[in-house]
Amino acid sequence: MQLPIDTSELSFICAGPAKAVVDFQTKRPKTDGTGTALYAVPLVAMTDGNAEVIAVKVPGEPKGLTQGATVRLTGLVAIPYTIGENSGVAYRAARIDNAARPEAKVGS
Repeated sequence: MQLPIDTSELSFICAGPAKAVVDFQTKRPKTDGTGTALYAVPLVAMTDGNAEVIAVKVPGEPKGLTQGATVRLTGLVAIPYTIGENSGVAYRAARIDNAARPEAKVGS
């Protein structure tokens, strides 16, 4: 079950580089249903004085993300899982974009 997350009250900062998601058994890159490679991006999620580092998987390698950059997520969902005795929550987004706006050009 995928649970949608309302990100309107959250802020996200990129905590490190995007890394290709690799299948544990085959060591091959994991892909989504369309064959697009999945990448995991470590993010700091912040709200109301609380912060937590989460890894968010996204199809395709996100461009323009640097450590410390504020990012915007589209289509963020939480996916609870249980594997054997382990359980947790995985996060997935449709897109992760740099939230910085281009600087306004000053006319000459």
